[in-house]
Amino acid sequence: MDYRKLGNSGAVVSSLCLGTMTFGAEADEATSFQLMDVYAGAGGNFLDTEPVAQ
Repeated sequence: MDYRKLGNSGAVVSSLCLGTMTFGAEADEATSFQLMDVYAGAGGNFLDTEPVAQ
């Protein structure tokens, strides 16, 4: 996994971000946790949890 600095914050995040928009809607709880576990296992540390405007 590649990592990059996040702006001027000093945080270093994975270059691939996991979007969670479909968690709870298209992906049930068990599947959502499985996806996050695989992502973290691959070195991911950057989750997009922004809610979608309805």
